[in-house]
Amino acid sequence: MSKKVGILTGGGDCPGLNGVIRGAVFRGSERHDLEFVGIKFGWKGLLEKDTMPLSRDNVRDILAVGGTILRTSRTNPAKSEESAKLAVENFHQLGLDALIAIGGEDTLGAAYSLWQTDSSFAVVGVPKTIDNDLSGTDLTFGFDTAINIAVESIDRLVTTARSHNRVLVVELMGRHAGWITIEAGLAGAADIILIPERPFDIETDVFEPLKALRASGREYAIVAVSEGAKLKVKHDLDGSIFLQQAERDEFGHIRLGGIAKALSKEIEENTGWESRHVVLGHLQRGGAPSAFDRYISTRFGIAAADAVAEGKSGVMVALRGLKVEPIPMTDEIKEIKRVPDELIDLLGLFSK
Repeated sequence: MSKKVGILTGGGDCPGLNGVIRGAVFRGSERHDLEFVGIKFGWKGLLEKDTMPLSRDNVRDILAVGGTILRTSRTNPAKSEESAKLAVENFHQLGLDALIAIGGEDTLGAAYSLWQTDSSFAVVGVPKTIDNDLSGTDLTFGFDTAINIAVESIDRLVTTARSHNRVLVVELMGRHAGWITIEAGLAGAADIILIPERPFDIETDVFEPLKALRASGREYAIVAVSEGAKLKVKHDLDGSIFLQQAERDEFGHIRLGGIAKALSKEIEENTGWESRHVVLGHLQRGGAPSAFDRYISTRFGIAAADAVAEGKSGVMVALRGLKVEPIPMTDEIKEIKRVPDELIDLLGLFSK
């Protein structure tokens, strides 16, 4: 008897989501006789039983398409006992034997919580985030696309910064970890790189290096900064963050943003060097996935379908070296994978 499997995508959209869906549907229907149903708008769709059919015919041509055909939301099904109970009830009412949940720390954290509450809620997680900050997997799909978009943008900004003798401050995504900023910053030859893992002193880490660069004859500079980078202030070792909006979503997250604008103003006022800012924002996760993200997301989808067929539950498929394999879901998935010290030590290398 074939198994009926739901697939949902939760949290922020990400290049490669459709690759996971396509890989799972092709592998599961061809090799394992699995039947698939798409849960629309993430966990919101499960709570409302909002679904769509998934077949090889309607996923065949979606590999190069950005975003997610299933749509998404930031709904948290585990925010209350009532919603958690409803999610499990609807899982069974839809006749599902298993669920493939594709998402980041919040989506997978909710999946893990529901599975812990009721083991009949069979779930396989697929890690997704352009930030590459999920523990348990060496890499997440979407990250490669994001850093390539960021580097291309920085390359374009260099030409206008040089033409106008300006400092350009580029704000990149990265709430808790600076993977995008450090990799795109190094690849884009940014002069100063600021990430959440190391709170920065605006005088010694920004003003002084820029003044030294200008004194050496440099006529432009690029500053790459994560949206979650922290400004080191007196008596505050953790630093302070820049808020775009203090309201929190269902997972407790505030909206960050504005650090590039603030830095640009301070740089011009304190160094006398004309400065502008650019916020790349959602450009980093929009559009078609890169070749690598198409490839690795397909492998994630195939591994998820295999895990379901093998009766595994409470697992997450992860890239470990060159292998994509299931690993147990634990509280580890809620931990942030941060940029290691050996990479952080490179931050000041090119500001001299």
